[in-house]
Amino acid sequence: MLHVKRMLKFKEITGGKQSMKNNILNQDVKAINVGLEIFAKDLVENNIETVHLDWLPPASGRSDINEQLKTVLRKKELIDAANEKALDKLLSAQPVWTGVGLAKDVIPGFTDTTICHAGPPVTWERMCGPMQGSVIGALIYEGLAKDEEEARKIAPTMNFVPCHSVNSVGPMTGVFSANMPVIIVENKESGNVAYSPFNSQGRGKPFAFGAFGEDTQEMLRYLRDVMLPTLNKALQVRGEGIDLKMITAQALHMGDDCHNRLIAATGQLWKVLVPELAKARIPHEVMISLGYTMYHNNWYYLNFSMAACKVSLDAARNIEHSTLVTAMARNGTEVGIQVSGLGDQWFTIKAPKVRGKYYPGYTDEDANPDMGDSAITETAGIGAFAMAAALPMTQLVGGTVQDAINFTKDMRKITLGESRNYTIPTLNFIGTPTGIDVLKVIETGIEPIINTGIAHKVAGNGIIGAGLVNMPIEVFEKALLAFK
Repeated sequence: MLHVKRMLKFKEITGGKQSMKNNILNQDVKAINVGLEIFAKDLVENNIETVHLDWLPPASGRSDINEQLKTVLRKKELIDAANEKALDKLLSAQPVWTGVGLAKDVIPGFTDTTICHAGPPVTWERMCGPMQGSVIGALIYEGLAKDEEEARKIAPTMNFVPCHSVNSVGPMTGVFSANMPVIIVENKESGNVAYSPFNSQGRGKPFAFGAFGEDTQEMLRYLRDVMLPTLNKALQVRGEGIDLKMITAQALHMGDDCHNRLIAATGQLWKVLVPELAKARIPHEVMISLGYTMYHNNWYYLNFSMAACKVSLDAARNIEHSTLVTAMARNGTEVGIQVSGLGDQWFTIKAPKVRGKYYPGYTDEDANPDMGDSAITETAGIGAFAMAAALPMTQLVGGTVQDAINFTKDMRKITLGESRNYTIPTLNFIGTPTGIDVLKVIETGIEPIINTGIAHKVAGNGIIGAGLVNMPIEVFEKALLAFK
């Protein structure tokens, strides 16, 4: 930039009359600016025709990461073959809702002292406020504590397990315990199974956001005592299960992203359930109760969407050399990823704050850092990766319609392919960007986008807003360094 300014100044002084043959100062200056856009703006202000190339060196110029990148890419043929296999496993998955049951009865290894939570492993002492709140709520619900004070004394003795470690996913705090009902989703293509607790929104403060008061306890008991047996009867009558992939595909054409906008998906699920509930001769008052619960919970389908994504991504796990991301998860203290070729190992970093829109009376100071397993939706190619299909989402999480479209376009730069089933009408029905690639994230410097709810940082206060956050590139760098 300094050289250009000197050239312009010299041309101004001399009037452009030079004796040197083909002197550049006698020609119109045209520039290509590489890297920082501020230099391009300076050129444009001096009336210089400028092309700006938005470029960053791989891995932000870190020599150790670049060296490892070169080392890993020596196995490019093996990596490409492994990623093709992993992506096909993900895209070919057929998630079907086949059953419900109490966690201790249907999840292998689940005991009376097990409490699952979202994100990478975390101890009671390191848990954020809202996650501790949900644990308190679970202990009261299980009858192990009568109040918050007693629950806090008991909590350190419990066996805390990441949901992902037992083929499960849970929104926000992700907490669920032995006698809480879960949905069972089977991948009919590969035969693997995933689980998720029932969504607890619709009555009182939501348990998944750290609430534990009596209104929250009432909802948890309702899920166990009314919703669980009712849905079990409906599924038994139906026999064949409910195709969740079809519901998600339909919902994306109706304005949902199937992470934080699930109005259409919840309606489609209810549409499938109603005739089965009628055939099961569910009592009239229970039908009314169930209907109103779903009516007041636009996020009811979230846990189904998450379990469908989980069971699909688990089919792509443990493929040697594959750099496809199989999980992005957050526990409010740390966030992390898992990668197909690296098994169950977590790569973590401190949880970032969400860029949010807050309910009246709340600010960024009240917000807990990023939290929840629901980023499994983005990992599978929906959620914020499909925000171009869910333009009203911008009213909830912030940004503009063009931002939503750009999110989807940008995510195509860091994924291995596109969905065969999930398409976006506003982008001429292209498939959603699917299969996050560790290598592409590092090479481009583009961090995966996630839309999410925001919990109050103090236990018991619940939800205070929603927003956007990125999975930090540092976790991808750590994963790269783990490849041999």
